[in-house]
Formats: sequence, C-alpha cells, structure tokens
Amino acid sequence: MISIFSPSNYAPFNIALEEYILSNFDEDCFLLYINDPCIIVGRFQNTLAEINYQWVQDHEIPVVRRLTGGGTVFHDQGNLNFSFLMQNDEDAAGFAKYTAPVLDVLNEMGVPAVLEGRNDLTINGMKFSGNAKLVQNGKTLQHGTILFSSHVESLTQALKVNPIKFNDKAVKSVRARVTNVIDHLPKPMKLADFIPLVRHKIHSLYPDCKDYFLSIEDREAVQTLVDSKYDTWEWNFGKSPQYNLANTLRSPGGTIELYLDVSNGIISSLRIFGDFFSNRDLKELEQCFSGVSHTQACVREALLNADYRSYLGDVNLEDLLNAMF
Repeated sequence: MISIFSPSNYAPFNIALEEYILSNFDEDCFLLYINDPCIIVGRFQNTLAEINYQWVQDHEIPVVRRLTGGGTVFHDQGNLNFSFLMQNDEDAAGFAKYTAPVLDVLNEMGVPAVLEGRNDLTINGMKFSGNAKLVQNGKTLQHGTILFSSHVESLTQALKVNPIKFNDKAVKSVRARVTNVIDHLPKPMKLADFIPLVRHKIHSLYPDCKDYFLSIEDREAVQTLVDSKYDTWEWNFGKSPQYNLANTLRSPGGTIELYLDVSNGIISSLRIFGDFFSNRDLKELEQCFSGVSHTQACVREALLNADYRSYLGDVNLEDLLNAMF
C-alpha cells in the first residue's frame, strides 16, 4: 500500500486525484486531503436542489460532483477527508472495514465514536463523518469526511435549501445533527496533530505501507482531469437528473411565478404566471429560454436579449435571475 497526503486544497483537484489513482495505480492507496471551503455533491444528485445557490455564489464556493453516490457535504479547512482506493478487495462489502481505522484512533483518544446506520460515524448520536463507496472494474473506492473543527454555521448556510422548490427523482441528502470531533476530545488538539495519528494507524494496520509523493507527471495528469471534467459546469451541474424548478418572486409590479423544466442542465421549457400587468405575449419570452443552459451567465444573457422588462415590468434583474435557480 502507498499513502498520499494531497499537496492541494482545491476540491476539483482532490476529487480528480481519486479518479486518477483509481484508474492508473496498481497498488492499494490510502489518501488524505483537506479542501478549502467547497461543496461535494453525490454522483446521482440534482446539484441545485442540494445547495443554497445564492450563498454559494456570494461566497465563491466551488461545487464538485464526485464519483460515488450518497449525499452532499460541505468541506473546509477543519474537515479531513480520507480515501481507500483498493485493488481486488473481495471483503469490501459494507462500510465497517475502512471506517474502522478512524474509529480506532478516536476511541483510543477517549472519544466514543461508532459506525451508526449504514455509512455514518457518530459521537453521542451526532454525525461527524459521512462515507460513500464505489466498486468499479474490480477496484474499490471508499471515502469519508471527518468533521474535526469545521465551521458548522457555514455548513448549515451552504446546504440550506427550499425543500419545495425542486421536483425531481434525484437522490436527496438526509440532513442530520452534526458535531465536530474537537468538541469531544478529553484535551484540546489541532487537526495538524490529529493527522499523524491517523497516518500512523494506517501504517500499523498495513505494515508494507509507504509514503508516496505525487510526481510532476501525476500532477499534470490530475490537472488535465480537473480542466476537462471536475472544474466544468457540464459535470458538476449539467449531469444532474431531469428536474422541475418552481419559484415565486415579488416585484414592484406584482407577483411573478416561474416554472422551469430542465434536462441535462438545459432548459426545455419556461412558464410564467402572476398578477403583474404585461402588454406583451408572455409566450414570446418563454420561448426565448428553450435550449438555454441553466447557468446564471446564459440565463442572464437570455433575459437581457429578450428585453425582459417589456414583459415583466419593473423587476430587478438580479432578483429575477436568483429566482430561476
């Protein structure tokens, strides 16, 4: 086995690194990484239905879709991420095997951490780690989070979504009461001091484990994957299942109701209703959005090109734009 501590804090790089290792390495690998503030979305989720889009935009938070299923999570510098990328593991069923090292470290420190349910690690009933798994071409990827000293308020804001805004069949995240490991330690400890304990545990469980440092060729290959996939709208948003969005906006001219149908990230139809006054046929405006990518830049351009005020009256462009996401 090799052990890697990612040199990057950029979420698209680290999620791409997992795929790169899974596809190109012939050895078992244990990977640790810490991301700057970001949101990581499950493989089969509707991204927009999982995030507080306006908050994410305002704070310039990267949103990245991962290879594995499961729910959406928030990462920051207080969150440690661990991955097992294993070759031909016939004993990979369930989540116990690769969460056990983390639990061992914490219990040895006096923290009563346990695996609860299918894939959550908890302390006194509160979740501090979510885990997900992928088995592909005989290889296993299992990864998880460790909320050590994360900013829980930011987590709450980033994932605060209107539950009736979207209608789709995508996998939904189940929000649980969360906690930081640091709040349960017998004595204070920094994340930087916790990391060596986890790495030492892995080395003790896998005596052949050796540290591996990414080469220039490795980094360039991962960056290519970032540029072509994990840093693109097509992967992170456009891969969302078909969904419908409904939202209401109050403007100086009255209430505007917006209903969008979106498939593969492309608007297939827009319907507009409300109690505002308009001297133009709204169907003309609605037709301007057929085939438009459901991105802020494209929707903004379509609104401006269609002279939206001539249809909807005195409504603020930013307010209207936000209502469509």
